[in-house]
Amino acid sequence: MYAYTGKILYVDLSTGRHKIGTFDEDFAKNYIGGTGFGVKTLIDNSKPGLDPFDPENPLIYVTGATTGTLVPCTASKFGVFAKSPATNLLGEAYSTGQFGADLRMAGYDIVVITGRSTKPVYLFIDDDSIQLKNASKLWGKSTWDTEQGIRDELGDQNVRVSAIGPAGENRVRLACLINDHFRAAGRTGLGAVMGSKNLKAVAVRGTNDVAVAEPVELENFCMDLYTRAKGPATAKYRGLGTTANMLTMNAQGCLPTRNYQAATFEGIEKISGERVNELNVQNIQACSACPCRCEHIAEVKEGKYKGAIGRVEYEPMMAFGSYCCVDDLNSMIKALEYCDEYGVDAIGTGIVIGFAMECYEKGLITKEDTGGLELNFGNGDAIVEMVRKIALREDIGDLMAEGVKRASEKIGKGSEHFAMHIKGLEMTGYDVRGLKTCALGYAVSRRGADHQRHGSYGWDLSGKADRYTADSTRGKLVMGDEDLYAVVDSMIICKFTRTIWKVYDDIAKVYSQVTGIPMTAEDMRKDGERINNLARIYNIREGMTRKDDNLPPRVMKDPIPEGVSKGNVVTQEDLDIMLDSYYEARGWDKMGVPTESKLEELGLGSYADILKADKE
Repeated sequence: MYAYTGKILYVDLSTGRHKIGTFDEDFAKNYIGGTGFGVKTLIDNSKPGLDPFDPENPLIYVTGATTGTLVPCTASKFGVFAKSPATNLLGEAYSTGQFGADLRMAGYDIVVITGRSTKPVYLFIDDDSIQLKNASKLWGKSTWDTEQGIRDELGDQNVRVSAIGPAGENRVRLACLINDHFRAAGRTGLGAVMGSKNLKAVAVRGTNDVAVAEPVELENFCMDLYTRAKGPATAKYRGLGTTANMLTMNAQGCLPTRNYQAATFEGIEKISGERVNELNVQNIQACSACPCRCEHIAEVKEGKYKGAIGRVEYEPMMAFGSYCCVDDLNSMIKALEYCDEYGVDAIGTGIVIGFAMECYEKGLITKEDTGGLELNFGNGDAIVEMVRKIALREDIGDLMAEGVKRASEKIGKGSEHFAMHIKGLEMTGYDVRGLKTCALGYAVSRRGADHQRHGSYGWDLSGKADRYTADSTRGKLVMGDEDLYAVVDSMIICKFTRTIWKVYDDIAKVYSQVTGIPMTAEDMRKDGERINNLARIYNIREGMTRKDDNLPPRVMKDPIPEGVSKGNVVTQEDLDIMLDSYYEARGWDKMGVPTESKLEELGLGSYADILKADKE
């Protein structure tokens, strides 16, 4: 095999020992990298029913098939996997920057970390040298200070660091991992898993070349891809970045607002992508081997938060903006800076704060609970302070650090109705009441409320599907999107460039040129289906059933009050029609369990006993 190292690094923090394993060409071809490697490694290296904070819950780093090569917008991406403390199901998150490329160049495709250290440590992977180094002086520090502290200690400013902040140390279920200052493996609470292991960071220095099978052919094709990536298909990302979606989603009547009480925001002009780029964006930068340069870094220029900096993207801006009814860019940017420094998922944290604001306005929590903080919708200072309180588990932040599902279960008093999550993971930036195909994608997503595992909002917003009607055609659409995205996330290709690829043909071509393993478009599609089925098996093993393929009560009972999507909900009948069609398209039974024949077709027959045990 080319590109792949074929090596898996196993590190046991309890003993301080490590060992090297290997995988063969069949493993590579069947699971590709990224998502495929993560799901397969997690299910094969963990026991059923583990608590996410059990030392034996593995924390897994994976690279993509093309990581470390010249393939545009894939070269530095990596994934992180573990059982999620947010959902108790599959935890997965992805990041980019420079870290992934160095991990591949250090000689490893997969890193599996188990156990718990008796004292704070960080793992340093320096090509063949594997060291656990004392991190006691770093414990309690921000992710930014940790990154710089490790570089200073090692005497190399080019060492790449994936670290947790105080939120991970405090086992906040929203905690994430930060690398390259602004890049986050953000969702499903994997920073809390790292913190539970007394692991402050993973640092990597890789100096090896990544050889490809057909360098001349790959270079020629990549030049074409680079040209496409600099064309109109990615103009939005190069220009305004994803914050361009703020005005678009508002106009479509699907911008989550006031904790899903509305789908349009009256203050949208003040926090639009155009506005933040005009007033605050001070730098636009790119990841390794990326011609798009989409990372927009904004700075507060005046006022009490002067000097605060944050990476502005649609989802976090929605979460701290319309979702909390805040129209002050300065406080939003400061909240984003805190998220990066403390190491919390900006999307989930904003959703949790919006939930807390509604609880406060309804009298379910009081000023005494908040430590004197007036937690009203629209209070920009409050969102900043709440990020800090959540990360440090201070006052009401201690409860909100558990996520909206657990917080609402403890608060009760009807708050469960407006706790916006699926499977325990907070909603993202699409009001799915008026996006019926997207609603199905959210309901069945393997990691909970999520648009990134399917992208099915595309059918609704493009008009290719009637977004206000639920019918039996939606299952096949979502299945196709999921299988494609599983391949994209296994390669790992930046989704901002998904439209430059002729799928699955281009992806199969690049894979073959990079690895030397023959792969057809149909092979790729089948891999995506295999990976999604294996993820389903893992989740079923951990207790998931059809009832978990659901939507928040507010989505199903409270119509959108105004705008072009006014009056829309997703009823239980709507959802059942779409779920049945999805399960049928997948070849699963009525309860959403893969059949034995489907497992045999995909080469997953060895996992059939898991499903039999579940039925028993």
